[in-house]
Amino acid sequence: MPRTVAEKRAAFRALHASGCFMLPNPWDIGSARYLASLGFAAIATTSSGYAWSTGHADNHVGRDAILAHLRTMVEATDLPVNADFENGFGADPAGVAESVRLAIATGVAGLSIEDSTGDAAAPLFPLEVAVARLEAARRAIDENGGDTLLIGRAENFVVGVPDLDDTLVRLQAYAAAGADCLYAPGVRTREQIEAVIAAVAPKPVNVLIGANSAFTLQDLTALGVRRVSVGGALARVAWGGFMQAAQALAQGRFDGFGDAASGAQLNALFVGND
Repeated sequence: MPRTVAEKRAAFRALHASGCFMLPNPWDIGSARYLASLGFAAIATTSSGYAWSTGHADNHVGRDAILAHLRTMVEATDLPVNADFENGFGADPAGVAESVRLAIATGVAGLSIEDSTGDAAAPLFPLEVAVARLEAARRAIDENGGDTLLIGRAENFVVGVPDLDDTLVRLQAYAAAGADCLYAPGVRTREQIEAVIAAVAPKPVNVLIGANSAFTLQDLTALGVRRVSVGGALARVAWGGFMQAAQALAQGRFDGFGDAASGAQLNALFVGND
């Protein structure tokens, strides 16, 4: 019997209580169902992967489309879904709260709020503004059952402001504002990861692995990381294979299909989903 939204949210919260789990990022129904078939305990959306699938750049898809995508992903499998909810889709805290309420209604088990502005000249919200936006998200969750996990993200290292001290201050403020889990995409070294974990302990920390890494899941578990996501990396792998094969076709060659999955394998994976 399919799990209810409440059951998915409870299972997702339990995953954050101890140990470390992999949180892979599909971008459509097919990729979500394949990941579910491999036995992952939860999945997370990727704003970049979904944007590219619609022919847009990351952070250039509107709220309504994102909400529809979240509902689609929640309905695609029986796994809890964590939403990459960008910076909350609101011009001010009230707007963030409204958007979060709409996201909760899609059935997601968790959602992340970034502190990035999208403005290259001032890429991060001032701390007090970022905190107010996260507090608004927290209130919206609490007013709508309280069981959706809130993830606070400090975007310093991905928007060109790789200041670890400021990152730690921000994450601590987001933890105090009600974030259940903290996340600083772009931190890569053992020392950076350990500093983030220590700064927000005992709250769980997400680490992004977006390219080849010397770390294993076992290594990250030993450091105290609670969950590991890959952002748009799986989508980029898929795009890489497609682009190489298409470029070969443009040159009149057919040698780009060597790593293609078989049609029989894919049909077997998705049979019964009509």
